[in-house]
Amino acid sequence: MIFETLPTTPTSEELIDKAFSRAARAGRAKSGVEAQQSMLQTASNVLSDNLQNVVTAWPDFHEVDPFYYELADAIVEDPVSDADATADDVEGPEDAPSGVDAVRQSLSEIQWASRKTKEIGRDYQGRLPNDTEAARKIRKQGFARLADVVEEVSGDLERVGEARNALRDLPEIDPDDPTVVVAGYPNVGKSSFVNGVTRASNEIAEYPFTTKGVRVGHFERDHVRYQIVDTPGLLDRPAEERNDIESQAVSALEHLADCVLVIVDPSGYCGYSLDAQLALRDSIAERFGDVPVLTVGNKSDLSTDVDADLFMSVENDENVDETLDAAVEAIGYEPELPFEG
Repeated sequence: MIFETLPTTPTSEELIDKAFSRAARAGRAKSGVEAQQSMLQTASNVLSDNLQNVVTAWPDFHEVDPFYYELADAIVEDPVSDADATADDVEGPEDAPSGVDAVRQSLSEIQWASRKTKEIGRDYQGRLPNDTEAARKIRKQGFARLADVVEEVSGDLERVGEARNALRDLPEIDPDDPTVVVAGYPNVGKSSFVNGVTRASNEIAEYPFTTKGVRVGHFERDHVRYQIVDTPGLLDRPAEERNDIESQAVSALEHLADCVLVIVDPSGYCGYSLDAQLALRDSIAERFGDVPVLTVGNKSDLSTDVDADLFMSVENDENVDETLDAAVEAIGYEPELPFEG
C-alpha cells in the first residue's frame, strides 16, 4: 500500500531542537569563527535535509492510482483549526483547501522552507567576520532566522503529520486486482456471501467513513486473484443519506470496482421493501456507469419474486459459486502474459 511506508512527520519544535543540538556539538569540536561557521552550516543542513525528507517521503499525487487519490481525499482532514485563522487571512476557513489539495499545498510550503533554510545558512556564513564575538552574534541572528522559517511551516508539518497518521495504517486494497464490490441494504446477506466465497476470515478495513469497517476478502479463479469488497455504511442506503465524505468514498469505489453485485432480498425479511431495494440498485447502476452491475436475489428458498440476473441462497449454499462465477465472467479479466516470440 503506497502510504504504509510514510515515516513519522517531525514537529517544528522537534526539528529546531534537533538542528540546534547537532549544531552545538559541531561547534564544540572547533573554536573561534570556525566554530560559528560550523554551527550555522550544521543547523541549516539538518533543517533543510529533514524538511526535504518530509516532502520526498510522499508519493506524487499526480501518479497515484485514482482509487487511492479519492480515498486519501475522503479520509484526510485538516487538523489546523479554524481558530488558527486570522482576520488578515486571504482565504476564509470555508475557502481553504482540504483533503489531498491541503496536503499538497503543505508539502509545497515545506519544500519552500527546505530551500529557505539552506539559503539562510549560506547567507549568514558569508556574513561572518573574523572577530569571534561578532561572529557569534551573526550566528545567533542566523539561528533566529532559521527558527522563524521552520515555525512558519509548523501548521503545514502538523497537517502532513495528521494525514500520514490517517493513511499509513489503512489495510491494503490493491486497485490492480480485479475487484467485485458487493452492495445492497443491510440484512440481505452480503457479509454471509463474502464470508462464504472467500472461505476464510476476511480483513476488516477500518475507514473513518464507515461504521462497521469495509470487509475485504479474496478468492481465486484460474490462478487469478480477485478481491471482493463489502462496504457497510456506503452502498447500503440511498445516496441522499450519505454525507460528503461518504459520497467521496463511493467515488473511490468507482475506480476500484470491476463488477458490482447488488444483493436484494425479495422476501422482505431484511426489513426493507423490494421497491426501496431496487431503487438503491438503480442508483448504484447509474453511479457506476460502465461497470457491470448484476442483481442477485438472495434467500431464493423464501422468494424469487423479483426480476434478477441470478438467484441464490447463501444460507442453503445454493448457487453461491455460480453467482461468483457470473461476476468473474462479467469482469472478463485477462491477465497479461509474458511475450512469447
